[in-house]
Amino acid sequence: MSVPSAVVCLPTYNERENLEKMVRALGDKGVNVLVVDDNSPDGTGEIADRLATELDYVSVLHREKKEGIGRAYIAAFELLLRESAAELILEMDCDFSHDPADVPRLIAAVEAGADLALGSRYVAGGGTRNWGLIRRIISWGGSFYARVILGLSVRDLTGGFKCFRRRVLETLDLDAIESRGYAFQVEMTYRVIRSGFEVVEVPIVFADRTEGTSKMSRGIFLEAVVRVPALRLAALTGRL
Repeated sequence: MSVPSAVVCLPTYNERENLEKMVRALGDKGVNVLVVDDNSPDGTGEIADRLATELDYVSVLHREKKEGIGRAYIAAFELLLRESAAELILEMDCDFSHDPADVPRLIAAVEAGADLALGSRYVAGGGTRNWGLIRRIISWGGSFYARVILGLSVRDLTGGFKCFRRRVLETLDLDAIESRGYAFQVEMTYRVIRSGFEVVEVPIVFADRTEGTSKMSRGIFLEAVVRVPALRLAALTGRL
């Protein structure tokens, strides 16, 4: 796999409306793109394969079934650590909730010394767009809940726009990460901090998707509620 110093991992499930636009928007950002498709029934995987033949910065990892965003990212990390020389590995949503123009800012933060640069909605300069009051409360409350229970100062623990230095992912025990849904983002950041790495929050504006359907569900929400105290308990008992 031919990969430059930075690779953006794009997990997809039924993102046919967004995938090509996102991949092409990343084309001038100096990164390669690894699309991780969970056997989307809407043809997203076929679009990814076509883009990989047209664009030399795109590759595709096909997975047999949908197992949650956490498992998709772990599969991508393991592939890149095994088969590429990428020094920077990024997480990013495919639905334009994360602005491709912010990718160089996250990369710059790691190049300036951070081990993990996290796109943050809840620091000065960050925010959300096209969200109703209820969703803002739920999102901010989720980060606050995780921050208090885990005893962390990071303000956007549920954020999924990240740039990791390679050695961070090499150090973490990826096989031990259990979260499958959005709790994965909390668990990853918590494990990074507990491993002694430096995390920097970079302000971003998170926009609600305009095409495709949200993957949030009650099960994903409940996993996060339960998983956060489980992580704290594991840390207190020396199992993390």
